[in-house]
Amino acid sequence: MAQSHREAVRRLFETAEQQQGFFTTKQAKAAGFAENTHPYHVQAGNWIREHRGIYRLALFPAADRPDLVLWALWSRNRNEEVKGVYSHQTALSLYDLSDLNPARLIMTVPTNFRRNSEIPGILTLHYANLPEEDVQTAQGFKFTRPLRSILDLMEEGTVERHFIRQALKQALNRGLITHHQIQDRHLSGEARKMFDEFMRQAA
Repeated sequence: MAQSHREAVRRLFETAEQQQGFFTTKQAKAAGFAENTHPYHVQAGNWIREHRGIYRLALFPAADRPDLVLWALWSRNRNEEVKGVYSHQTALSLYDLSDLNPARLIMTVPTNFRRNSEIPGILTLHYANLPEEDVQTAQGFKFTRPLRSILDLMEEGTVERHFIRQALKQALNRGLITHHQIQDRHLSGEARKMFDEFMRQAA
């Protein structure tokens, strides 16, 4: 019995390690922890309940941005696949591009994404089916690449243009975006016109 518990602890740690110490109810069950034991582990101080169906190992070293993993796990589907991708201002802040400092986390989810429960107030959701090449993976969460992030903000039109110019210039200077990538990008006529204007102003 003791060995079985140790194995469950090891499996759960291996899962949580990939998610900065976080794990879900289903992941705990898959590791070998029966669901009726989960309240005990919270009361004993082994786990911290962060949100409905989401826990964190109490002794796991604190992450810089635990909120990013938490809400990424919130966006998982029934197969435990994370569907949310941090985008727009949030993605730019992760690259430290521009002086934008969004108060809420901005996440793009697939167009067929649905939730029975209320969307947490910390999140702003956009609905789009992102191609894989526009997405970058970190430890426990995903976010859009710089070019996609900037294009999303340009098309949305809710951010002052000088922030977009600033982000574009910084991304080009740091090699996060190349002129070749911009030229290869398939853009609508209006988006291409707007991007060319930003390119001239950012130069």
